Amino acid sequence: MLYILNTLIVPVNFDEDNEITVKMKRINVDEAKFLLAGEFESAVGHQSTAEVISKILGVKIHPERKTIFFKKGDMGIHFFLRERLPEGKILSQEELEKLDYWLVLSQVVE
Repeated sequence: MLYILNTLIVPVNFDEDNEITVKMKRINVDEAKFLLAGEFESAVGHQSTAEVISKILGVKIHPERKTIFFKKGDMGIHFFLRERLPEGKILSQEELEKLDYWLVLSQVVE
């Protein structure tokens, strides 16, 4: 499964394995768009963030506040803001669009 997240954290389940290996690399917008052309599941927790990611990637991202765990073979596209926000701060779409971000692809390989 491919997930899209608004965090750089890779949610893995240690109940199933004692050791998990994750590969990560930065990707560009075109690479993300290509991957999102297929089936994916959103784990983006905030409406404004989902709207910004949708605008950047040209794909409708629905906000979904749910718990997920990657299994072997699962991948994630992580929208990662490169600055730490003040505690409890929820940004508007206009504020989010001004921030610097990375897109990172992760995959659980073992």
